[in-house]
Amino acid sequence: MATLIPLSQLVRDHNYDLSGVFDPTGLPAYAGNDKVGTVRGALSEDGGRLRYLILDVGGWFSAKEVLVPVGLARIEDDGVYVDSMTKDQVKAMSAYHEGQEYTYDTQVADERVLRGSAETVPLVSMPGGQYDYRDHDAADTMYKTPQRLRLLEERLQVNKQRAVAGSVEIGKRVETRTENVNVGLEHEELVIERTPVSEPRPVDGTVRLGDASETVRVDLEAETAQLNKQAFVTEEVEIGKRTVTEQQTLSDTVGREVLDVTKTGDVVLDGETPRTATDGRAITADDTATATTDGAAERR
Repeated sequence: MATLIPLSQLVRDHNYDLSGVFDPTGLPAYAGNDKVGTVRGALSEDGGRLRYLILDVGGWFSAKEVLVPVGLARIEDDGVYVDSMTKDQVKAMSAYHEGQEYTYDTQVADERVLRGSAETVPLVSMPGGQYDYRDHDAADTMYKTPQRLRLLEERLQVNKQRAVAGSVEIGKRVETRTENVNVGLEHEELVIERTPVSEPRPVDGTVRLGDASETVRVDLEAETAQLNKQAFVTEEVEIGKRTVTEQQTLSDTVGREVLDVTKTGDVVLDGETPRTATDGRAITADDTATATTDGAAERR
């Protein structure tokens, strides 16, 4: 095996793309029922295969980081759980410092702590000082990376923002109309009354017609109307704003990932009951597909 390399170094120096990969960095770490620290990172092979999680346990045992095999970790969304470990085991593990080589002897010592025994399956030394992680031991899952498939689902989220939807200008203008006002005006008229004399009488003296010409002037008065305008308050207007809520329905297409399991051969998944053929025998690899009525193959 190649020398262990921090996963962050692979991303930085070798341009590894971890987009879409679940990264437990920053999650709290638990040993048994006790919180022992935080996941600070991971160590991997040069090919990117994870081997150890780096746990920062300094909050419990002063300044200290330890390495825990990924096969012991149970990774959840809210934290990383090492169910087989105790806080005392974490305290007894060797301290790890960034950039140091995790030697064969240190691994053996930590493995004794993790197994809770002085006995350990020896790590097989490889040429050049490298070492074997016992991948050949199918029963030993200490260094087997946990497999975790996350199913994603899209959900609609609504974000609201305020914007100017319009504006209203309020002012005044003058409009005119014609009004008629009825008013009574007085004026004087000349009244002439003539009274005939029933018994004519002579005029004293000598009088000739036309000699005593007289003119009477009578002034007649009349009222005239003068029109003036006066402004009056007829209405008061107050201007303000109010908030009105209206319901709108937004729609879009969302997707979700569903598990797709394809079985080949004589495979029975956990929780399934072995199926039997019509003749009563158990279905074997030879029965992986049978013809249906429409000629299509039915997957078993």
